Amino acid sequence: MNAVVEHLPQRGIVQSTGRLSASEVVQHAMVVQDVMRAVMKPELHYGKIPGTDKPTLFQPGADVLCMTFRIAPEFSIEDLSTADVVRYRVTCRGVHQLSGVTLGSCVGEASSGEEKYKWRRAVHDKEFDATPPALRRVKYSKNWETKQVRTEPADVANTVLKMAEKRAKIGMVLNVTACSDMFGQDLEDLDAVLRDSLVGEGQPEPQQTAPAVWPADKFAEQFARWNKAVSAGLKTAADILALAKSKGELTAEQETAINALKAPAPAAEEAREAGNDPQ
Repeated sequence: MNAVVEHLPQRGIVQSTGRLSASEVVQHAMVVQDVMRAVMKPELHYGKIPGTDKPTLFQPGADVLCMTFRIAPEFSIEDLSTADVVRYRVTCRGVHQLSGVTLGSCVGEASSGEEKYKWRRAVHDKEFDATPPALRRVKYSKNWETKQVRTEPADVANTVLKMAEKRAKIGMVLNVTACSDMFGQDLEDLDAVLRDSLVGEGQPEPQQTAPAVWPADKFAEQFARWNKAVSAGLKTAADILALAKSKGELTAEQETAINALKAPAPAAEEAREAGNDPQ
């Protein structure tokens, strides 16, 4: 009697069937880099968000990568809206256009409860005053303040849906093309104030250090040059003082010495001072 023996893969051994070789992985990464250099443009296809360590992939950049690798995005939408909030969860599948094989997917979500959709600027002070207190606020920033009222969720429903689709698509492209080491996501879509607070999260506050005081030897060396410049009429004492203060902190004696620098008097004035007025 012949027994059927099932050969199971040994634990810890990577199977070679269907996997990419190391050279193929390198070639794939090189294609992404070549497309980034030759086709993509900064601030159009990707951009640098202050405080981040890598550029953020924008939707036009995701479209370029989809075209490069023949990826067709397919969306399925889940409506999670309530009476007060419009909310969508979207799954984006990346399907290979030639083979029909699903390469990967990602889930994206957006809601009218997000900061940038929840509030809008009041068009007039009368509108702000007529809005119930629970549906209005004054938004403060570092340098400004503005009166805002709640947005009607239905007014932003389509925008919220498109944003959910966009987030899912960009996430899918990053997953399928394995380029998340080159590009980021998410921060571009956040409210600017919230984004600034997040990218700075966990970072120590910059230490306020006093400007360095001019060393005596360096000051003496520069003072000789400054004196020549003022004597030649190329600079004034005020010019030198501003320049010196931009480079470091001056002592009272150093500042007095700079203020004492004088340009040469015109010939006529020199003659008068000497008592030989030519007139």
